[in-house]
Amino acid sequence: MFSRLQKATDKAKRRILVGLQNKNYYGPCFRSHVNMVEQSSPSSSSKVQALYELCKMTFTPSGTPPPSAQAIQRLCSVLDTVGPADVGLNEESSDDDRGHGFFGLNRLSGVARWAQPITYIDIFESDSFTMCIFCFPTSSVIPLHDHPGMTVFSKVLYGSLHVKGYDWVDPACIRKSLDPGYSSVRLAKMAVDKVLTAPCGTSVLYPKSGGNLHAFTAVTPCAVLDILTPPYREDMGRKCTYYHDYPYGTSAPGNVSEIGDGKVEDYAWLAETETPENLYMRQGMYTGPVVYG
Repeated sequence: MFSRLQKATDKAKRRILVGLQNKNYYGPCFRSHVNMVEQSSPSSSSKVQALYELCKMTFTPSGTPPPSAQAIQRLCSVLDTVGPADVGLNEESSDDDRGHGFFGLNRLSGVARWAQPITYIDIFESDSFTMCIFCFPTSSVIPLHDHPGMTVFSKVLYGSLHVKGYDWVDPACIRKSLDPGYSSVRLAKMAVDKVLTAPCGTSVLYPKSGGNLHAFTAVTPCAVLDILTPPYREDMGRKCTYYHDYPYGTSAPGNVSEIGDGKVEDYAWLAETETPENLYMRQGMYTGPVVYG
């Protein structure tokens, strides 16, 4: 999944590949906010294997038919029981002071809030689904992006993560942007804006609901187990696109009738943007239970 996701974000891919080709690229700072567990218990192995078996039985490369409500519930029931040790991670007890504060910069001028790298760990990848982990340092950010035609399961393994997500308003409402940097914007409605703190239940987003366009910001060091189905694949129309959001009325001429009975503050105009220059990821090694296909 890592390679396919980065094919959809070429700039990020080139930065990561440079690091992977040069093992000394990251130097001593390659240490993540987790310690890898060298050996896992049989119970851990059964959880990861159970997730794999459910995914294999449920998902298809095309995403059709979509997973049933019962299948989604079964998968969430297993995901809800998964903790860091079940996927080969141990939460560090020491505080993380390498971040830059929630939604801000640190006292050193010019340091971006996502300057510390996010570690990506690939568990399993197929044409039908991907299982992976993202390990976030405090204040690191995955900017607003979409999951076209995809269903995504996210389980916070430890720590706290702020999630902000939108869904497109249907029928599509597109306007010419007042910002000269963008030719057009599209109206979206806020679907989620909250902090998830482990232990907590699994979050699910759908192709057209649940916050299909979302952004992550780490409130504390945290890790998220993701299952994406079907995976990003540009030649199938599943390209990862990044967006910038503007409050309703600030970036395009609007008509309050567009939002019906909703609150104005729940709506925003989204403009497509390039892959963020400061999206900084590095490849981590999965050391949890082996998945047997």
